[in-house]
Amino acid sequence: MITTKSTYGYIRVSTREQNEDRQLVALREMYIPEQNIYMDKQSGKDFERPRYKILVKKLRQGDLLYIKSIDRLGRNYEEIQIQWRILTKEKGIDIVVLDMPLLDTRRGKDLMGTFLSDIVLQVLSFVAENERTNIRQRQKEGIEAAKARGVQFGRPPMPLPANYQSAYQKWKAGAITATAAAKECGMPLSTFRYRTEVYEKNGLT
Repeated sequence: MITTKSTYGYIRVSTREQNEDRQLVALREMYIPEQNIYMDKQSGKDFERPRYKILVKKLRQGDLLYIKSIDRLGRNYEEIQIQWRILTKEKGIDIVVLDMPLLDTRRGKDLMGTFLSDIVLQVLSFVAENERTNIRQRQKEGIEAAKARGVQFGRPPMPLPANYQSAYQKWKAGAITATAAAKECGMPLSTFRYRTEVYEKNGLT
């Protein structure tokens, strides 16, 4: 029985706002049928992606998969290694990474070729994960810098009730408990304590 080998392409962008055109153009130049191009708009932190899962189920031994660059496959070092083995060893397909000609499993199927491909894959997958780590660090630093400038994140807090000042003063004077003050303000005790901490920190007492 002769089985027909098929060619596929995979595209991943991190968010719905990112543009996939660059990857799409590169794959179309490989004459991949449109119905065989699968795309996820999702983070590369793992492989829990709906279109990728469908693609893997479709792949058969001898098929060929194109991706634009290794970070489009994923950004998690260990999981890229695992998925590469699943695709090439268990599924028996070939993979071509367009931005890295050395990562073309159709070539160098001898021991030396496999050895070189493994080294390149390890380096590139490490770089992909390292970039993901750097992105997270830059985001964290950006948020911290913005907070230092007074930028507020999340929903703005609800305004304090009109009787908050009165309840606060009575609580501070020891005339009522914090629980009673919170009840007067119509808020949970934890919220009263938090709002009071912010209130005092901002010098509004």
